[in-house]
Amino acid sequence: MTHNIAVIGGDGIGPEVTAEAIKVVRAAGVDIATTDFDLGGARYLRDGEILSDEVLAELRAFDCILLGAVGTPEVPPGLIERGLLLKMRFELDLYINQRPFVGTAPGGDTPHDFVVIRENTEGPYVGEGGVLRRGTPLEVATQGSVNTRHGVERCIRYAFDLASSRPRKHLTLVHKTNVLAFSGNLWERTFNEVAADYADVATAYNHVDAACIYFVQDPHRYDVIVTDNLFGDILTDLGGAVSGGIGLASSANLNPARTGPSMFEPVHGSAPDIVGTGKANPTAAILSAALMLDFLEEGSAADRIRVACADPVTGSTTDVGDAIAARVGN
Repeated sequence: MTHNIAVIGGDGIGPEVTAEAIKVVRAAGVDIATTDFDLGGARYLRDGEILSDEVLAELRAFDCILLGAVGTPEVPPGLIERGLLLKMRFELDLYINQRPFVGTAPGGDTPHDFVVIRENTEGPYVGEGGVLRRGTPLEVATQGSVNTRHGVERCIRYAFDLASSRPRKHLTLVHKTNVLAFSGNLWERTFNEVAADYADVATAYNHVDAACIYFVQDPHRYDVIVTDNLFGDILTDLGGAVSGGIGLASSANLNPARTGPSMFEPVHGSAPDIVGTGKANPTAAILSAALMLDFLEEGSAADRIRVACADPVTGSTTDVGDAIAARVGN
């Protein structure tokens, strides 16, 4: 079976690392047909386009999207992120962000293995709010957090399903219910109600500030974590830092209902300072491609890629990709 993959190499090192990810996927014996899309900061600087409705319609026809990285120093921060990444998340209903963390925390000697499930289409990222009297001493800025029962429940159910499929069968809700009385209460009530349908899954709750401490001091306590959009954004970067570095962190933006393509991307940025030097590590992009293969029900190939990535490889971007591809092929 051929899987049709839209490839957005993007900016900086993005095209370099996605090329290696595609190489490894093919070495794993998976039949993919790729189509490149010229999107990102460089495209915006060239002709002012970020993501047109016409291009978005084209993307809908693919099985998955593989993204490298977007953003250039010449483009104001947030413009490409909102106009490209967030637009795809909202329009393609990529309501689950899934990030696995396997590694050893600094100063630790025992590897941990946990997954963060982040609600990906609500919270502060929907853009509710505005500015009044901009640039004056009386300026007022508001930023609302949108949380719906529908959005919260489908995220929590996905997390329970995942926890139920894992050996430890444990799920932790992370929020800030002592201060965020309205959204936190919605998350907590929904979590407890859904838990009644999963008798095999043990549950826990952590305030997000406590979770930050546990990520560093005791990450082994976690199996699966579910949390809202903003807290998940922050926690998953910390998860990368305690699991070998954010440059190794993979990510899946999922539409579990499969009403559109899901998107897979490494967490690291475009790193414009090392473009073309061969210094970019493609491992995060390769592991993101493995998550893509999981979603495409190519689990055997995905597992072989993860095994091939387990031992670090040194060398240039291409050297690392070649070495991992060789391991997978063998």
